[in-house]
Amino acid sequence: MNTAQQTNNSAIIGLILGILSIILPFIGFIVGIVGIVFSAKSLKIIKESQENGRGLAIGGLICSISGVVFQLLAILGVLAFTMLMTSSTL
Repeated sequence: MNTAQQTNNSAIIGLILGILSIILPFIGFIVGIVGIVFSAKSLKIIKESQENGRGLAIGGLICSISGVVFQLLAILGVLAFTMLMTSSTL
């Protein structure tokens, strides 16, 4: 009998949220944090249950962390630009 193991659903969700955190402007920060939570949770579950999807979970974690860092830099850039423009008009 061939018993195929199921891929962890949280790993798939974490990867999707990680990719969206890179693509979506500004709300990607929140999406990235949720993606980090899902990916970390799925890694723990995969380790205990021996399900498939470890690579997806790691990819989701990397994408989510990258997305959060990128979004923080984008937000800081917009704030710096706004402060520069308002101070130069005084």
